[in-house]
Amino acid sequence: MGLVELFLIAVGLSMDAFAVAVCKGLGMRRLDVRQAVVIALFFGGFQALMPLAGWALGTQFEALITPIDHWIAFGLLTFIGARMLWEACHEEGEGASCPVDGKLDVRELAMLAVATSIDALAVGVTFAFLHVDIASSVALIGATTFVLSLAGVAAGHRFGARYERPSAIAGGVVLILIGLKTLLEHLGVIAF
Repeated sequence: MGLVELFLIAVGLSMDAFAVAVCKGLGMRRLDVRQAVVIALFFGGFQALMPLAGWALGTQFEALITPIDHWIAFGLLTFIGARMLWEACHEEGEGASCPVDGKLDVRELAMLAVATSIDALAVGVTFAFLHVDIASSVALIGATTFVLSLAGVAAGHRFGARYERPSAIAGGVVLILIGLKTLLEHLGVIAF
């Protein structure tokens, strides 16, 4: 898996965190840079830790899974992407997931960071099967999520919730396409 694919996976995984960061930005009367950095650190940190945990689990079962690893990667990435698309298209109302209170509750932030990074755990499992360099992958995913979360807080503060749904849709599509590419490469249909 090349750098471009890893970056696209990082962006796709970051979209949930971006959407929640937009929500957090909505609640700020003025842009609080310190709070924005704390939010980005939580999301980036959890997005980096979850694939590492998934990779550690995946390496334990590698010998059993290697013959079907490309199907597992395809299935997990497609499932995660499809779930993101489903949630984006079936929200009850625009901005329904954005409680606006302006406060920064560390416990709530930790729960949001875990919730938005569960997908990264599954991706970490696929990294083990695909023999991806985990250190650079984790660093790239964490840094990308950090930057996009900062941007999400700023965008939420400036523009409102208008980009929450499109970002989730884009993230879902990217993950599905990468899963399909992985499958087609392993089946010999395409070569990159």
